Formats: sequence, structure tokens, C-alpha cells
Amino acid sequence: MSADSIRVRLNGEDREVPGGLSVRALLESLDLTPDLIVVERNRDILKRDDYADVTVVEGDVLELVHFVGGG
Repeated sequence: MSADSIRVRLNGEDREVPGGLSVRALLESLDLTPDLIVVERNRDILKRDDYADVTVVEGDVLELVHFVGGG
């Protein structure tokens, strides 16, 4: 683990991610579209409007749910 990275649990898997990222920046770094993802952080559902304001910290447990269109 590098000095500027943190460990989080992402969809059930331990991951090393850059420290200091907002939830929005994390999603973008994973090539995900924030508007199509619901994020649960430490058992709390985040509002999409808050993604840019919430910083991912060491030990966070994140669940990402993707929405797909259909008809």
C-alpha cells in the first residue's frame, strides 16, 4: 500500500484507493457514471447531490449499485 492510499471495502472486496477522493471522484476513477450509481457508505444511502462533498476515508464500507435501463 502506498503512503497516499487507503483501504476500503468495495462491494465486498478489500481495495486500495487513492486517499482524499470524494465519492464522486472515486466513481469517476472507476469509470462509472455517478448519476447512474446508488452508493451505500457504511450502511447509509448517500444522496447523489452529496457525492462531491463526501470524502472516502480509511475503513469505509461502500456498496455500489448500478442502474440499467430497460423496457
